[in-house]
Amino acid sequence: MARTESNMLELGTQAPAFSLPDPGTGKRVSLDDFPEAKGYVIAFICNHCPFVQLIRHEFARFGRTYTEKGLAVIAINANDVENYPEDSPEKMKDEARRFGYTFPYLFDETQEVAKAYDAACTPDFYLFDADRRLFYRGQFDASRPGSDLPVTGADLRAAADALLAGQSAPQDQKPSLGCNIKWKA
Repeated sequence: MARTESNMLELGTQAPAFSLPDPGTGKRVSLDDFPEAKGYVIAFICNHCPFVQLIRHEFARFGRTYTEKGLAVIAINANDVENYPEDSPEKMKDEARRFGYTFPYLFDETQEVAKAYDAACTPDFYLFDADRRLFYRGQFDASRPGSDLPVTGADLRAAADALLAGQSAPQDQKPSLGCNIKWKA
């Protein structure tokens, strides 16, 4: 497990478009599928990473809460599944069901979407406003495997609440920390 920080993409960056398959539904999902969204949370996650495993229950809760508040929440797995079969689309379906992901959990087989977002680690979070401009990027919260800090999603929740309230983006945005994305050779 290579501990990797997220790349801090410049705020205001336009969200790259994508259309990716959701193994759970068999449908392709794009940002255009959420025309009424007040904002977009794009999370790069996977199944096997201990950093993701630590937060997945709370992230599922975040997804349910903020979808009801008008945000589109989308998770994307871009890992090389040939070398990391526990992240395969079939296992993604199981993961989404087991942990109650009510949001799309998409498979980026070519890794082009992860590269377009400059994603570096799992988990890696991006929050875009209704115009798809980057408002927040960074950590879910300060918890890490072995840290004994509670998993709350405090950082992402504060950013989402600020966005929904029409406030400015949080000034103190800390990079996420997780396993590096498993890039194909």
